[in-house]
Amino acid sequence: MEYNNYQSFPKDFLWGGSTSAYQVEGAYNEDGKGLSVQDTKEITPGTTDFKVASDHYHRYKEDISLFSELGFKAYRFSVAWTRIFPNGDGEINEKGIEFYSNLIDECLAYNIEPIVTMYHFDLPDQLNQKGGWSNPYTSEAFVNYAKVLFERLGDKVNYWLTINEQNMMILHGAAIGTVNKKVSNVKKDLYQQNHYMLLAQARVMKMCHQLCPHAKIGPAPNISEVYPETSNPKDFLAAQNLNSIRNWLYLDVAVYGRYDPLALAYLKDRGLAPEITDEDLEILKEGKPDFIAFNYYNTSTVAYSSMEDAVVGPEDGDQQIELGEKGVYKAVYNSYLKRTNFNWEIDPDGFRATLRSVYQRYGLPIIITENGLGEYDELTEEKKIKDQYRIEYLRDEIRAMKLAISDGVEVFGFCPWSAIDLVSTHSGIRKRYGFIYVDRDEFDLKNLTRIKKDSFTWYQNVIRTNGEEL
Repeated sequence: MEYNNYQSFPKDFLWGGSTSAYQVEGAYNEDGKGLSVQDTKEITPGTTDFKVASDHYHRYKEDISLFSELGFKAYRFSVAWTRIFPNGDGEINEKGIEFYSNLIDECLAYNIEPIVTMYHFDLPDQLNQKGGWSNPYTSEAFVNYAKVLFERLGDKVNYWLTINEQNMMILHGAAIGTVNKKVSNVKKDLYQQNHYMLLAQARVMKMCHQLCPHAKIGPAPNISEVYPETSNPKDFLAAQNLNSIRNWLYLDVAVYGRYDPLALAYLKDRGLAPEITDEDLEILKEGKPDFIAFNYYNTSTVAYSSMEDAVVGPEDGDQQIELGEKGVYKAVYNSYLKRTNFNWEIDPDGFRATLRSVYQRYGLPIIITENGLGEYDELTEEKKIKDQYRIEYLRDEIRAMKLAISDGVEVFGFCPWSAIDLVSTHSGIRKRYGFIYVDRDEFDLKNLTRIKKDSFTWYQNVIRTNGEEL
């Protein structure tokens, strides 16, 4: 839709950037930290591990200073569960509390709002050895962990995120390293894990309102609009199928306290439905988010699929788009979209469409907690990173977000991935997202010097003008 008068970003808009603990901190076994599944998983051949990452643990003061120079109003980061409870439960590691308290204080000293994610793919390995999220005890441990965060850090944090990309852990857990081969990986088990996570999330949201009445809390899934490949009604139904299974299954429970009916019908028919008690339903209804945070990178495009289909995805077997499922949907490339060098489709209009859909469905304020371009950034002889491609990508995405605000969508923050270069979950350090370059290679740590990219100066001006100059 085009308008006669377009809206601007709110004056108090939270411009910032995002990271996650295991991808940026390093210091994987220092100061009492235990091992997470990201420390013990098999690393993609040819890529680095997370032992040092960007060494944010030792250099956070330097990094926060750079974020302040960049103009950040907010910094979205995650707490490593195993820094607080090395084994997932038991005795609190005071050194872990101290680190995050200092990190938050450093943000506040620069008037940067800390936005804290409680769980970002890094389940304590000791809990994983006991069944992970398949074991109801993990939900109890998570609730206890959250209680400690609220009690020890809650007076300094106004925005909490519960679980990062829960839907991706269920749908693509093997790819992101959250599924341990020692425990069951069958679909039914995964959806039971999902249910236990949803219960834990509801309890934590309720607890936040009780222990930190000044604070706000919400879920943080990966949400992406799904297009039908053609105007064939069967393709449209396939798009509705994936929208429910990929998106609304997770947000409907978080917001409404009930399962999306289409997604639940699918789970029941396929024998994947979790065990849900009456008590569970009461718990889910009591979890009331204050906002929705979501990560957006691209959209999905699907076509009709029958039970007789031999192939339900692209013939090249590419894993960067949805995988497809017989009788549910067939995954296809969108011929109207360009792709990145990592084969991710680029779709700023889809960003606007996704914002519309989420707000129309739930009516809650929205903050974007990931969005960005992963590329092979090259350091020149002059120690420059000319990432015009990232500037152009983010310019289009921010413009689309601004149009969504004109559409009536309430967006209060934008924290793209990532604030600084970090180690990609399955592509190593070679796939860079940050505004700040970290001078290291896949297996050569060099000196980890921080270098401002061209996108740093550009985003600095975007923030200074509150999105008016793109």
